[in-house]
Amino acid sequence: MLSGLSSASMPVRRRSVAPAGWLALLAASALAWAATVRSASGTSPGPGTMGRDLPGFLVLWVLMMAAMMLPSVAPTLGLYLRTIRARTGRTRGSGLTRATRGVGLVAGYLLAWAAFGVPAFAAAWAGGELAARAPQPAAWVGAFLLAAAGLYQLTPLKDRCLRQCRSPLGFLVRFGDYHGRLRDVRIGLWHGAYCLGCCWALMVVLIAVGVMNLAWMTGLAATVFLEKTWRYGKALSIVFGLALIVFACFVPWHPGLIPGLHGTGMTM
Repeated sequence: MLSGLSSASMPVRRRSVAPAGWLALLAASALAWAATVRSASGTSPGPGTMGRDLPGFLVLWVLMMAAMMLPSVAPTLGLYLRTIRARTGRTRGSGLTRATRGVGLVAGYLLAWAAFGVPAFAAAWAGGELAARAPQPAAWVGAFLLAAAGLYQLTPLKDRCLRQCRSPLGFLVRFGDYHGRLRDVRIGLWHGAYCLGCCWALMVVLIAVGVMNLAWMTGLAATVFLEKTWRYGKALSIVFGLALIVFACFVPWHPGLIPGLHGTGMTM
């Protein structure tokens, strides 16, 4: 399926990404950011699930993940669309076929993050309860979460998953021969699973700083994008992990740094 693509760079460069794939994902990300900002208007980062039940939280969570993560999926999507084009050529309807299959891959990717939204909801709810009932221990729990997230950035598992995201060619070789109507969704799910392995700890940071903390969302989104696409992405991952550990050291004495586990707020 991937013949002719052995010269793909490590990681995939912008030149190897179909412009249409980039534009589509950037547009989808921009719309998701707009919807997220609108949902956050009139609220401040705080503990709990912002008054949402599980279904409402999951809708918001998927919007947030689409806003933050879709730009970093562009290299994988672009390479995948190129492989489809190499197989279908310029036959009638091939453009629609590529677009439909690309949507399937992105849908599978977001489905993986939607599944992660369930434990994220539980963690946010527990964080809200802890902040309301035991604020001093909550600060230490927040410091532990931040330090753990920073330490994960330094682990071999993080590095392995990040390599898959930075260089998706081997991943597509492994799973590119799937067949059936849901093959693209399945490939998207697998890619989402690797992305989860790479970035889940960074999303846990949102529980500590507030799920709707737009400033942290922007910073984490930029970090994820650069980790996966910048030539120094691996080094950035390590530096950011160390920075989280240092930041965590200040939290017990300055709990206001983690509004997701500090103060009062709605926890349901």
